[in-house]
Amino acid sequence: MRKITIAIDGFSSTGKSTVAKRLAKYLGYVYVDTGAMYRAVTLYAMQHGFIQADCFDQEGLISALEEVKISFKFNEDLGYAEVYLNGKNVEKAIRTLEVSQFVSQVATVSEVRKQLVKQQQSLGQDKGVVMDGRDIGTVVFPDAELKLFMTASAEKRAQRRYDELLERGDDVAYEAVLKNVQTRDRIDSTREDSPLMKADDAIEVDNSNMSLDEQFEYILRLYKDKINN
Repeated sequence: MRKITIAIDGFSSTGKSTVAKRLAKYLGYVYVDTGAMYRAVTLYAMQHGFIQADCFDQEGLISALEEVKISFKFNEDLGYAEVYLNGKNVEKAIRTLEVSQFVSQVATVSEVRKQLVKQQQSLGQDKGVVMDGRDIGTVVFPDAELKLFMTASAEKRAQRRYDELLERGDDVAYEAVLKNVQTRDRIDSTREDSPLMKADDAIEVDNSNMSLDEQFEYILRLYKDKINN
């Protein structure tokens, strides 16, 4: 069976990574979490003082980009690849609310996007890949055979994110998570460089009222329709 490129775009906290991981595992495809790559750059910026509570040193971060090495290593116990920053596993560290508060700002930096897009395109050049994140269907893989655009209400997305953080043991308030989701939506949709948008040929998937299984089965049908046509 021929292999294709599956590009999954959409708003933050819509479960892009969850369904992409499951789909890639089911199909035997390579999974690439591009959002994790931007989170890793954000973590690096925080660790090196380029991002502080009231200051973002963009020029400092840009000058250090060559030192940022991001890789993925498959964890057999978890069933998916974890993110490594300069050789260190940062899978948990990049998922904090602190990183979430700054990742959209980092993603607006053109030099950051250009550097990561190059890496992303090289990872998917042989097809048989499921890639999720921002601009995947519009910038990274405009010729992808199957493009999905995930959406859900801000309240639903905030609740899911809040539950996930609580399960991890983080001490957060729902209101803070909702504000973060709404702020990220505004920044992502209005940034000058590659604002978040749905590709003309992407299929919109509103999963506000879908269970994880319902969402997976629906997307799997879309994949099978694409392969068989």
